[in-house]
Amino acid sequence: MFFNDVHIMVYVAFGILGLIVGNILPHINKRLIEHKRVFDKSFFTEYPKNFEPHYIHMILIAVIYVLLLYKFGLQLEFIQNLDLIKYMLLTPLLFSVAVIDFKENIIPNRLLLTMAEIGLLLTFIYGISDINLAMDMLLGMLVGTVIFGILTLLGRLISGKDAMGMGDVKLMAALGLFFGSSNILAISIISFLLGAIISIILILSKKRKIDDYIPFGPFIVIAAYISIFVPFSAILFVLLKVFTLGLYKV
Repeated sequence: MFFNDVHIMVYVAFGILGLIVGNILPHINKRLIEHKRVFDKSFFTEYPKNFEPHYIHMILIAVIYVLLLYKFGLQLEFIQNLDLIKYMLLTPLLFSVAVIDFKENIIPNRLLLTMAEIGLLLTFIYGISDINLAMDMLLGMLVGTVIFGILTLLGRLISGKDAMGMGDVKLMAALGLFFGSSNILAISIISFLLGAIISIILILSKKRKIDDYIPFGPFIVIAAYISIFVPFSAILFVLLKVFTLGLYKV
């Protein structure tokens, strides 16, 4: 890809935007955990007083924003930029899900509701130009809900306790609006594979007991980013290789 001065300036702008979002996000997460309204007068007075760079968040989100720009590009027409806008809006929400679930073992309903509202709005906008795509996004919401709803119910019946929380079910329903039916199915499978592998490692290393609760939100978030940046055909090929023990051939 040929880069000129304008390209470089746009990439720098996206990187700076990512740095800003990444630095504000931990303060928003703190307010969500404390059940405070995110943006009210106290936020704008507390944030300057408690300003502290959060370098990990800043760098990660800046890198993701730049990668999203590289993958989707920047077009002249608004409708052609929807995929880029969609995943830029989703990124801070996914980071909040991963961080809060990892620390607190809960995904705030307000966070999930915001994600679902944005997803529904985008579904409506997509539907103006492509009704089939909009229908697939709604189907994705249904697929995500059904898969994780059934697995949550089965886990409860088998173990006698919640193996997964309802927050995970609601998260997958909201993500279905962003990814559609095929990709939400891939995210479901990838997240379970990641969860199983990490759980086995933690149990074998005696850092977790077999009946300890392990937050599942971070695995869903990682799977979502794999789905964003890796073509669905490549994901499908790898999954078929895994489930056929390497016997699958193109």
